[in-house]
Order: sequence, then structure tokens, then C-alpha cells
Amino acid sequence: MKKRLVTSALPYVNNIPHLGNLIQVLSADVFSRFCRQYGYETLYVCGTDEYGTATETRALQEGVTPRVLCDHYHKIHTEIYKWFNVAFDEWGRTSTPQQTEIVQHIFKKCDEAGFVREQEIEQLFCQSCDRFLADRYVHGECPHCGYGDARGDQCEDCGKLLDPTELVKPRCGTCGATPEVRGTKHLYIDLPKALPRLQGWMSKASVEGFWAKNAVKMTESWIRDGLKERCITRDLKWGIPVPKEGYEGKVFYVWFDAPIGYISITMCHTDEWEKWWRDPEGTELFQFIGKDNIPFHTVIFPSSLLASGEKWTMLHHMSSSEYLNYEDTKFSKSKGIGVFGNDCRDTGIPSDVWRFYIYYNRPETADFKFTWKDFQEKVNAELIGNLGNLVNRTLTFLNRFYEGRLPQGRKDEAFWEEVARREKGITEKLDRAELRDGLKEILALSGYGNKCFQEGEPWRTMKEDPRIAADLLFNLAYLVRDLAVLIRPYLPATSDAVAGFLNWSDFSWSALGTLTGLDGIGKPSLLFAQLEDEQIEGLKIKYSGSQAERQADKSEPSPEDLFAAEIDIRAAKITSVTQHPDAEKLYVITLDCGEPEDRTICSGLVGHYAPEELDGKTILLVSNLKPAKLRGIKSNGMLLAAESADEKTMEVLFVEAEPGTRALLEGYEKAPAPGNQIKIDRFFELPLTVDGHVVKAGAASLTLNGRPVKAGKVDKGSVG
Repeated sequence: MKKRLVTSALPYVNNIPHLGNLIQVLSADVFSRFCRQYGYETLYVCGTDEYGTATETRALQEGVTPRVLCDHYHKIHTEIYKWFNVAFDEWGRTSTPQQTEIVQHIFKKCDEAGFVREQEIEQLFCQSCDRFLADRYVHGECPHCGYGDARGDQCEDCGKLLDPTELVKPRCGTCGATPEVRGTKHLYIDLPKALPRLQGWMSKASVEGFWAKNAVKMTESWIRDGLKERCITRDLKWGIPVPKEGYEGKVFYVWFDAPIGYISITMCHTDEWEKWWRDPEGTELFQFIGKDNIPFHTVIFPSSLLASGEKWTMLHHMSSSEYLNYEDTKFSKSKGIGVFGNDCRDTGIPSDVWRFYIYYNRPETADFKFTWKDFQEKVNAELIGNLGNLVNRTLTFLNRFYEGRLPQGRKDEAFWEEVARREKGITEKLDRAELRDGLKEILALSGYGNKCFQEGEPWRTMKEDPRIAADLLFNLAYLVRDLAVLIRPYLPATSDAVAGFLNWSDFSWSALGTLTGLDGIGKPSLLFAQLEDEQIEGLKIKYSGSQAERQADKSEPSPEDLFAAEIDIRAAKITSVTQHPDAEKLYVITLDCGEPEDRTICSGLVGHYAPEELDGKTILLVSNLKPAKLRGIKSNGMLLAAESADEKTMEVLFVEAEPGTRALLEGYEKAPAPGNQIKIDRFFELPLTVDGHVVKAGAASLTLNGRPVKAGKVDKGSVG
């Protein structure tokens, strides 16, 4: 098999990515995860795109250097993709020495081969800012559709590429002044000269690589309308210097250097980078982008490589998605409209739930509109009501009636013939990067399992004919195992959870359909929590408007305000610890909370702490939770434990204080104790985190007797 080199569009570094931006990174993630599971030698590279006008201008506005700005946002991007569980082989950035080296090398080769032209052009100059304005920082009216806020490089309303001098009533995007036209010299890549090479390559690559229809159509449109020489230099300071006499004060245009970032990030990953980028016979390049980036990946980047005259791994498959819109408007990073990566994390809804929804509605052939109501309905119906239901009902039945052992059943040939047919289709979809359809076929397979369970009626047959019930549960258990393998590229944390229930660890694609290896079945827990109407309505309101409006709206309380007003945390001393009689992972814990009567809680600490490690210790208790029955025992509260970001370390937060002492947020010491009980879901909507060992709600530290509450082992993570 050929190696598979996977890239996703490099996210621009000057802002926080929203769901529409995340589609490309997550799409490449699920595809590369599948490729590794299937057995392909795979490399997935991505990183922040850091040079250019947008960065230089944003840094100027914030009063910092471009490097400081890039460091700040690169860290934010890194944390968001880590939370989404994206498995890059290399997550890098374009502001590296390797990027400078390879961009200048490709430019020199293109120049030597006669594919670079010099032109003196007229460019807009802002006297107020004392600088030439790059295309995207000139705003005005689009000459084609009349949109009033078009940028000088492209109208985001009609999609037409523009020259800033074409704009009607142009204005500086920074200060709003009317710019004037001045002459300046720049370098252009000669795309018309490169066209014969480009057409020869594309006619073969687009067919063999089954490019998305919008990629083919947009590229053909560019060629049909006539390629023009494309400017590749800019009058900026923040960028890669142009290694040519007379151009010492200029840098490369970001859209010339950005796609080359895929190569430089690979260079940062391995000294054997040429094994990936100079082996077209043995490597297939899969690129995941939004439709607005198509021409740069199918025309400009390939033309640059072809014009260099060198041997390069070229695009094989282009997976280009349409737009994801938000409620009744568009996602917009520049305007702060929509749900952003940090917003997803702050909702308290697990990353796999967000991953599911993005893949389920991936806009592969048409634009798709995100709505909170649809999010709720799809999660509750498909993720929980279908997949979660099959896993829970099958494994719960095995635990309840077979004592957690897999019965010695017979293979149902008709059942597995149907499963194999469906799994073959899923594999073919994933192999062609048809990610949305692949997930929907996995869910259809899960639905088939639910149908077999329901029609098989094991609750009846185990009494009337136990052999039939044993056969059904035997086959369904292995289907659940197959689903753990199939969903792993999409929902890695969920796959881990299901595999944990099954005591299974082989996620290779070749494991599908094999009926060996399962024995002891652990007790399952619910994989996901239902999304309730009240919760979704609150999120819809919270994330309406723009980020700036949400921050400026003083009527919307901060996370710290909400936590202080709704959550009551108190010190409580453990007076006894016993095993729950009907739940092997739960302790029944008695607490002295400084109240007239002791409290009882149930806590899943079995396997983490022995009873003697807990007895006599003082912990922190969420004391105003609504009581809940856990396997027949009333639990009145929840103790707090910290978990590291990699989920490898968990520790109870032990403290020293008198029972009943209230823990308070820093700055909220005079806030009254909440008078109402809350549901546990509400507690998780107002998450506690650990940062530098300190427990925080939002940006405020949790304190006890005036001192910050700290975790001993966990440096960064969550608290629950």
C-alpha cells in the first residue's frame, strides 16, 4: 500500500477557531485515524499559519510584536485541538527556520526556471497608517455583487477574487481612511506559463484522486476564465524575506508561503521528510480544506511545485467541504459570530459529542446550518438513542443475567453476512474520505443491532429457550466490539470506554468480524448524558450575538458570577467507607458535614483508593446537589476529585478545615450561600478546572479559609 500523507488547511493564528474552521482539522483527524487503524503508513501534519498582514495588523492593534501575538494564539489553538482529541503526528507553525528555508528554495527554483515575473503596480497606500495596504485590509463595495464590506482579496458574499483597486469606495481596514494609489514593484508567479503543466497533472490527478465536485468545478472555472500572473510578494515586515536583489524590504505573500507550510512542518517532524514529499510514486497526498481555499490548493500550490522543476508529492485527493452556517447567520471568525472551540469546551458537553455532530452534518456537498435544536435532537436520537442504547442494553443484559461472562453462543451466519456487507461499505466510504456517509452507515449498523436485540426478545427467550438467548447475546457482544473499532476514528474517547467495558484492546481494522477474544464483560455506565431543553435553550441564548457583544453585555453574568451564585461547596469529614452492595465500582461514604445529621454519598472511587486511604480524611463536597438514588442508595452530594488533562491521573481533593466550612471563590467572599438545590448537569455546566495545581472556576481561584484549594498531583485538568 502507498503511504498516506494527510494535511488540513492551516488555521490562521490571529483568532480562536470556530466550528466552521474546526471541520477541516477534525476531518483530517478522522481520516488519518482510520488510515492508521487500517494499516496504512500515515502522517498527519498541520499547524498555525502565522505570517501576513492580518497578524501584523492585529499585533499593531494590540500593542505587541507579531511573534508575541503568534505565541499567544498558537497556545490557544493547541489547547483547543488537544481538547478535541486531535491526533496530529506533527502540530507545528509556519514561523520557523524550516519554513524560511523551503519557501526560499522553491521560489529560487521557480525564478531560475523563468516562472517569476517582475511588475510595477499601483497599490493602495494609507497615509494615516503610513503603509501600503495588503489586499485583505482594504474594505469597500464589491464591484460584482455590490456587497458593502468586501475585502480587497475576495468578496466573502459572492466569492469572487478581487484586486483591491477594483473596490468601490475603498477604505483602510485599520483606520477607515480613504487610501490613495501609489506605484510599487512586486514579483508574480507566471501561472499562464505553468498552465500546460498544471492541466496535464490535474486531468489525471482529479480522476485518480476522486476530488470533491466543488474542487473540480472551481478549479476548472479558474482555468476557463483564464489564469493570470499572481503576485507573491508584499510590502510587510512580518513574513519570509524575498531572496532577490532589489526586494530586501519585502516578504512573500502569505498565500504563496502558507501551503508550503505543510512541507516545513513535516521537516520539523522528521529529517526524512523527503520520504513523504519527494516520493510521488509511493505516497498519496490527501488534503482537507474549505471551499474558499480550493484555488490555492489546486492551482497556486501545485503550480509552484510544478514550476520548480523538481520532483514533489502532489495532491492525490482533495476533500473540500462547503460552509457551516450558524442559526440564522454565518459563522465569522473576524466578527466573533458562532460557537468557538473554547465555547465547546466551556459548555461541559464532552468533545466526542461535538465531534459526532460535526461529522454527522459535515457539509460535504452543500452548506449546512448549525442550530442548537438540531444539535440536541441528533445527539439524543442517534448518539444516545441508537449507539449508546445498543451498547448499554447489550452489556447490561450480559451483566445482569450472565454475571458479566460472555455465553458460549453459536455464530449467526445470516447476521454476520449482513454485518460484513455493511462493514465493507463503511470501509469503502472511509477509504475514499466520505466521512459523513461513513458515520451514518456505522449508525445504521448500530440500528441494525438494536433491531436484532428487540426482535430477538432475550428477556423472553432466556426463560423459554436459553440457548437462543445465549446465541443472540454472543453475536451482539461481538457487534458491539466491532462498533468500538468502527467509531474509533470518529469518537476515540467513546471507543476507549466501550473497549474498557469489553476488556478489549485491539482496534485494528482486521479485528472486524472475528468472533474470538471476548470473555469477561465489565458493567457499563452511560456513555453520554441527554441534552435537556433547559440546557440547550440556555446555550442558545448564551452564544447568540458576537463574542464581543457577549463579553460587553453586562446583563450576562460571568462564569465566576454564576458559580458563586449557584454552587455550594463545603468541607466534609469522612467517617466511614463501605463497598456498595450492588455496584462494584461504588463506595458508600458517610460524611460529617457540620450539620445535625451525617450525610451519605455514593462515589466511584473503587480502584482508585482503598477504604483506609479515605476514612478520616476531609474532602470537599458539592452540598447543594439534588439527592439521587444510585443503585438503591440515596446519594446526597458529590465529593470533588481532580483529573489530569490526559485522563491518566485522578486524585480526591483532600483539605484541612472544620466540617461545614464553605469554600469560596476569590473575590466572592461575601457572596451568600445558594438557597436552591441544583441538578448535577447544572454543576457540570459551570466547570471547575485545575491550572498550575490551583482549582478555579473561570479565572477565579477556589479558596478555603482564605487559601487556594490545590491539587497535589494534577497540574492541569478538570474537577468533578
